[in-house]
Amino acid sequence: MLKYSRQRESIKNFLMTRTDHPTAETIYENLRKEYPKISLGTVYRNLSLLTDIGEIQTISTGVGPDRFDGNAHPHYHFICKKCGSVIDLKMQGLEHINLLAQHDFPGSVEGHTVFFYGRCEECLNKK
Repeated sequence: MLKYSRQRESIKNFLMTRTDHPTAETIYENLRKEYPKISLGTVYRNLSLLTDIGEIQTISTGVGPDRFDGNAHPHYHFICKKCGSVIDLKMQGLEHINLLAQHDFPGSVEGHTVFFYGRCEECLNKK
Protein backbone atom coordinates (compact mmCIF):
# COMPACT_ATOMS: atom_id res chain seq x y z
CA MET A 1 0.00 0.00 0.00
CA LEU A 2 1.25 3.46 -0.94
CA LYS A 3 1.80 5.90 1.92
CA TYR A 4 -0.35 9.05 1.68
CA SER A 5 1.44 12.23 0.65
CA ARG A 6 -0.15 15.69 0.71
CA GLN A 7 2.22 16.88 -1.98
CA ARG A 8 1.41 13.94 -4.27
CA GLU A 9 -2.31 14.49 -3.69
CA SER A 10 -1.87 18.21 -4.50
CA ILE A 11 -0.08 17.35 -7.75
CA LYS A 12 -2.91 15.00 -8.75
CA ASN A 13 -5.59 17.54 -7.77
CA PHE A 14 -3.81 20.30 -9.71
CA LEU A 15 -3.69 18.12 -12.82
CA MET A 16 -7.38 17.28 -12.48
CA THR A 17 -8.22 20.99 -12.81
CA ARG A 18 -6.16 21.44 -15.99
CA THR A 19 -6.82 20.57 -19.61
CA ASP A 20 -3.65 22.17 -21.01
CA HIS A 21 -1.36 19.25 -20.09
CA PRO A 22 1.21 21.23 -18.07
CA THR A 23 4.92 20.50 -17.81
CA ALA A 24 6.59 19.49 -14.53
CA GLU A 25 8.00 23.01 -14.31
CA THR A 26 4.50 24.54 -14.53
CA ILE A 27 3.23 22.14 -11.87
CA TYR A 28 6.21 22.97 -9.66
CA GLU A 29 5.71 26.74 -9.99
CA ASN A 30 2.02 26.43 -9.08
CA LEU A 31 2.57 24.07 -6.13
CA ARG A 32 5.24 26.34 -4.64
CA LYS A 33 2.42 28.73 -3.71
CA GLU A 34 1.03 26.09 -1.31
CA TYR A 35 4.31 24.28 -0.53
CA PRO A 36 7.12 26.87 -0.67
CA LYS A 37 9.78 24.28 0.22
CA ILE A 38 8.79 21.69 -2.38
CA SER A 39 11.60 20.77 -4.77
CA LEU A 40 11.41 20.18 -8.50
CA GLY A 41 12.85 16.71 -7.82
CA THR A 42 9.90 15.93 -5.53
CA VAL A 43 7.50 16.99 -8.26
CA TYR A 44 9.27 14.77 -10.83
CA ARG A 45 9.35 11.76 -8.46
CA ASN A 46 5.65 12.09 -7.68
CA LEU A 47 4.71 12.56 -11.34
CA SER A 48 6.65 9.39 -12.15
CA LEU A 49 4.95 7.48 -9.33
CA LEU A 50 1.47 8.72 -10.29
CA THR A 51 2.14 7.64 -13.88
CA ASP A 52 3.44 4.22 -12.76
CA ILE A 53 0.32 3.54 -10.68
CA GLY A 54 -1.96 4.68 -13.51
CA GLU A 55 -3.46 7.78 -11.88
CA ILE A 56 -2.12 10.23 -14.49
CA GLN A 57 -0.61 10.06 -17.98
CA THR A 58 2.79 11.27 -19.10
CA ILE A 59 2.76 12.60 -22.65
CA SER A 60 6.12 12.65 -24.43
CA THR A 61 5.56 14.89 -27.44
CA GLY A 62 9.03 14.62 -28.92
CA VAL A 63 9.18 18.42 -28.83
CA GLY A 64 10.12 20.03 -25.54
CA PRO A 65 9.51 18.63 -22.07
CA ASP A 66 7.02 15.91 -21.18
CA ARG A 67 3.46 17.01 -20.44
CA PHE A 68 1.14 15.53 -17.82
CA ASP A 69 -2.55 14.69 -17.99
CA GLY A 70 -4.80 14.18 -14.99
CA ASN A 71 -7.19 12.14 -17.12
CA ALA A 72 -5.78 8.60 -16.97
CA HIS A 73 -8.61 7.09 -19.02
CA PRO A 74 -7.75 6.13 -22.60
CA HIS A 75 -8.17 9.08 -24.94
CA TYR A 76 -6.30 10.71 -27.81
CA HIS A 77 -4.20 13.84 -28.10
CA PHE A 78 -3.45 16.39 -30.79
CA ILE A 79 0.00 18.01 -30.73
CA CYS A 80 0.47 21.34 -32.49
CA LYS A 81 3.65 21.29 -34.54
CA LYS A 82 3.92 25.08 -34.35
CA CYS A 83 3.32 26.01 -30.69
CA GLY A 84 3.68 22.57 -29.06
CA SER A 85 0.31 22.65 -27.30
CA VAL A 86 -1.28 19.32 -26.40
CA ILE A 87 -5.06 19.14 -26.79
CA ASP A 88 -7.49 16.35 -25.90
CA LEU A 89 -9.42 15.05 -28.90
CA LYS A 90 -13.03 14.13 -28.34
CA MET A 91 -13.48 11.18 -30.67
CA GLN A 92 -14.56 7.57 -30.87
CA GLY A 93 -12.02 5.02 -29.68
CA LEU A 94 -9.75 3.30 -32.16
CA GLU A 95 -9.76 -0.10 -30.49
CA HIS A 96 -10.08 -1.77 -33.90
CA ILE A 97 -6.45 -0.89 -34.64
CA ASN A 98 -5.45 -3.40 -31.95
CA LEU A 99 -7.14 -6.06 -34.07
CA LEU A 100 -5.41 -4.82 -37.22
CA ALA A 101 -2.03 -4.91 -35.47
CA GLN A 102 -2.76 -8.37 -34.05
CA HIS A 103 -3.68 -9.83 -37.45
CA ASP A 104 -0.19 -10.93 -38.58
CA PHE A 105 1.57 -10.58 -35.23
CA PRO A 106 2.28 -13.77 -33.27
CA GLY A 107 2.42 -11.93 -29.92
CA SER A 108 -0.36 -10.26 -27.95
CA VAL A 109 -1.40 -6.66 -28.73
CA GLU A 110 -2.83 -5.17 -25.55
CA GLY A 111 -3.15 -1.48 -26.39
CA HIS A 112 -1.88 1.43 -28.42
CA THR A 113 -0.83 5.05 -28.24
CA VAL A 114 -1.74 7.44 -31.03
CA PHE A 115 -0.89 11.12 -31.38
CA PHE A 116 -2.35 13.38 -34.04
CA TYR A 117 -0.19 16.24 -35.33
CA GLY A 118 -0.85 19.46 -37.20
CA ARG A 119 -1.61 23.06 -36.30
CA CYS A 120 -4.03 24.07 -33.58
CA GLU A 121 -6.84 26.54 -34.24
CA GLU A 122 -4.95 29.39 -32.60
CA CYS A 123 -1.86 28.84 -34.79
CA LEU A 124 -4.00 28.51 -37.93
CA ASN A 125 -5.62 31.87 -37.20
CA LYS A 126 -2.26 33.65 -36.78
CA LYS A 127 -0.97 35.10 -40.02
